Amino acid sequence: MKPTIVLVHGAFADGSSWNGVLQRLQQAGYSVIAPANPLRGLASDAEYVHSVLKSVHGPVVLVGHSYGGSVISEAAVGDAQVKALVYVAAFAPAVGESSLGLSNKYPGSTLGPTIKNVPFPLPGGGTGTDQYIKADKFHDQFAADVPTSVTDLMAATQRPVAASALEEKATKAAWKTIPSWTLITTEDRNIPPAAQRFMARRAHAHTVEVNASHAVSVSQPGAVTRLIERAARSATATAADPSGTTLANTGSGRQTRQAITLGGIAAVSVTVGSAVVLLGRRRWRSEAHSR
Repeated sequence: MKPTIVLVHGAFADGSSWNGVLQRLQQAGYSVIAPANPLRGLASDAEYVHSVLKSVHGPVVLVGHSYGGSVISEAAVGDAQVKALVYVAAFAPAVGESSLGLSNKYPGSTLGPTIKNVPFPLPGGGTGTDQYIKADKFHDQFAADVPTSVTDLMAATQRPVAASALEEKATKAAWKTIPSWTLITTEDRNIPPAAQRFMARRAHAHTVEVNASHAVSVSQPGAVTRLIERAARSATATAADPSGTTLANTGSGRQTRQAITLGGIAAVSVTVGSAVVLLGRRRWRSEAHSR
């Protein structure tokens, strides 16, 4: 049985940012849900996503982009249906860490000066702060490898995030017990690649690196889809044989050599443990040989 794929978007985006990925997954025969992440607060956003998961029957691969990674890390805890987590240019906080804190842990983020703060009334009284990326800064900051004809629309329809959501500290970390996959974006100006690598190493995630902006699901939906499908195949194998010896559930130290074609240029990456690092652009192929 193929798992259901649940796609959770992050800040400054909406569900349409998954369109290219969603279409490819559906064409591959997967059932896909892309719920609207409220972007109001980490705990409340995670509760909402968890409620969506309750409506799904069978195994789930839970995917998060950007701040959506923080949300899936909370939402998946205690849910036996979630067989894999996929972090796409995303945060994977430990307990006590916030998205903002992780973004600032390493140099490289240029998000701060591009932010526009807009006050909004809180339900119980008082005022909160919504954060947008300024329209004239959106392309270069968020999606530099996406045509401006597309990013102009993305900037106009972006979903703001409450500043307090990015500052809220995680209370759970599902990646400690659920196999994880991570796609690192090396040209990311929102979350520094060094921070993404730190989180991936800590989670012992199967890792892919691509030369892409933060909006990788828009600029390189094929690369994102392939990683999700890898996680889904592992989840299917684990569900069929929970005592099996797949890499996802053993964390074995087997060394794997990957030969990768990058636009006609061959490259090789060698990884140890569960991490597999692939460096590439929009199109790449790999053939693995274990030894």
